[in-house]
Amino acid sequence: MSPEFAFYLAWFLFFASWIGAAFWADEATTRPGFLRELPYRLVSVVGFILLFDIYDPPFFPVRPLYRMDRGWQWVLLVIAIAGFGFCWWARVYLGPLWSGWVTKKEGHRVIDTGPYRLVRHPIYTGLIVAAAASAIGTGTLTAITGAIIIAIGYTLKALLEEQFLTAELGEEAYGAYRKSVPMLVPYLNKLI
Repeated sequence: MSPEFAFYLAWFLFFASWIGAAFWADEATTRPGFLRELPYRLVSVVGFILLFDIYDPPFFPVRPLYRMDRGWQWVLLVIAIAGFGFCWWARVYLGPLWSGWVTKKEGHRVIDTGPYRLVRHPIYTGLIVAAAASAIGTGTLTAITGAIIIAIGYTLKALLEEQFLTAELGEEAYGAYRKSVPMLVPYLNKLI
């Protein structure tokens, strides 16, 4: 099996398991609204289309920008899988509070244990790490651009979620958590 195929397989297995586990979630009681969520959704979809080279724009070269040793590609695959593992660790900690949308659930509270003691949005952190490792391993300008766009998309989603959760859970609860735990990059409290 080639590393390129292994990247696609890893993403497929991650998405299949993630969608399959979507039934393990409580119903939402509040959402910010579809139009507020639309920008990050569109940006993320474009990012994934480019990451997976589903569409090769005429102004981007399809061929890799550099040659990477297969050994390093396998190392990057392990990093991508670690990103998926970080996502799943966070998903298990959220349990039925998880949602693919920005929502508030019945009994919603701040989760500040497990991966949520490292970053406020570990699922997004894990996806950004997996996308970056995949793009570097692929080495095409299209994939690298896709990973950058995915990072922007999940940062937009995190910012929307920050506003929403602060309003829904209160400045005292969520604001205190925001001040003590970084948003996306562990141990960098000075960043967003």
